Amino acid sequence: MELSEIIKPENLVYGKPELMNDTPMHYCPGCSHGVIHKLIAEVITEMGMEEDTIGVSPVGCAVFAYNYLDIDWVEAAHGRAPALATALKRLNPSKMIFTYQGDGDLAAIGTAETIHACNRGENIVIVFVNNAIYGMTGGQMAPTTLVGMPTSTCPMGRDVALNGYPLKITDLLAQLEGTCLVTRQSVHTAAAVRKAKKMLRKAFENSMAGRGTSVVEFVSTCASGWKRSPAEANKWMEENMFPFYPLGDLKNKE
Repeated sequence: MELSEIIKPENLVYGKPELMNDTPMHYCPGCSHGVIHKLIAEVITEMGMEEDTIGVSPVGCAVFAYNYLDIDWVEAAHGRAPALATALKRLNPSKMIFTYQGDGDLAAIGTAETIHACNRGENIVIVFVNNAIYGMTGGQMAPTTLVGMPTSTCPMGRDVALNGYPLKITDLLAQLEGTCLVTRQSVHTAAAVRKAKKMLRKAFENSMAGRGTSVVEFVSTCASGWKRSPAEANKWMEENMFPFYPLGDLKNKE
């Protein structure tokens, strides 16, 4: 078989989803965002919602998500994605609406918008990428930064007496009446990727069935911000992030 035949999409065992554009990604090597983008693209396509999905992306590493997924996008002010998604879903109930947010955006400046949208039970999906650091702006301490974890603004490690405790925002959201699914996933292994995709699909189905708010947290690496290689970052995440942010469903209303 000629090379031109081998590289045709229909002959590839593993290929890029058609919903993803050909734009080269700007994410750092080892970043989880690219895999999460791929899973979202696959789920939207498998649900046949390519023309009826609207993503909301605020400030952070994913601010340019619209360059990669060929769906309608709306940019939100820092932290305000759930409020904007609320308006979009209420005005367009037949559309599938999701936000794509980092921990600094969702759990710091956007804490109020996140909590109240979830408490109201808005029929949206919140995709939450938690790498415990402000990855885009220089690796500063985030609300989710672990105790003792060094960042550019706490180089000796997070000190509880000075900085307080890490915010387990997902655990808080699971306690709200308006959430129907709150789950914590990762994409560090093939098995984890398969589970994450399954939960993303359930979250999107929940939104279209009017069951309330679904939150899918991804415990993720930031190799650049953590000053580690991609392999080292994955190992550090398994040894340090997972014990504090354990994977699994926190709430799953059938």
